Amino acid sequence: MKLLRCRRSFSTSASLGKEIAKNLKGKSTSSQGWIQRQLRDPYVEKARQENYRCRSAYKLLEIDEKFKILKPGQCVVDIGAAPGSWTQVAVKRTNADEKIPGKPRGFVVALDRLNIFPIDGAALVTCDFTRPDAEKRLVDLLNGRPVDVVLSDMAPNATGVKSMDHDRIVALALKAFKFGLQISAEGATVLMKLWEGRSCKAVETELSKFYDVVRWIKPKSSRSDSTETFILGRGFKKSNVV
Repeated sequence: MKLLRCRRSFSTSASLGKEIAKNLKGKSTSSQGWIQRQLRDPYVEKARQENYRCRSAYKLLEIDEKFKILKPGQCVVDIGAAPGSWTQVAVKRTNADEKIPGKPRGFVVALDRLNIFPIDGAALVTCDFTRPDAEKRLVDLLNGRPVDVVLSDMAPNATGVKSMDHDRIVALALKAFKFGLQISAEGATVLMKLWEGRSCKAVETELSKFYDVVRWIKPKSSRSDSTETFILGRGFKKSNVV
């Protein structure tokens, strides 16, 4: 995801209008739409003020506030992590950066095919998760430590064909899910992003075989016009893995 770096003022609509006009100059229609949406999005400004790399941090923060999936001392794997906002949240909530006195230190691994600028407290892996060697690299880095939370914010580049895009993100989510079955501790959690579509029910059915509780979540911080949704599995039943 691109990061939009600019000075902003919300004091008057005129100042916002001038800034939009300045940033739209010479841009394509699609780029203009993206810039206008970013400039008007309060979560983009909030992320800048609170030093998160992009607005998606608030989706995980909102989910964690409600369901308490991240705790100090946990081992977390964040798949499709770039630019690293979910990893930033995971590091803070698990105390992987050792900034919560008296609490156990967590361990966070973040993976993406794009380079991620270093995050204090996180181990970063640059590789394509769809390639055969990616899972081995993650397993080697974990060094036998069972994972408490598997996060996947992976998404393919959208083609604009909804059925095709849906099938592609489902394939990514299922790959993350199946990998999580190999590395997760008893009682672990999985949280994955999907786009709404025909295969969502099948994904829910598959997760239900291995998790005590499965539910769909649409955070308020998700854009209202977005089809993204998140599936949460809690209470991993390791004995059900053959």
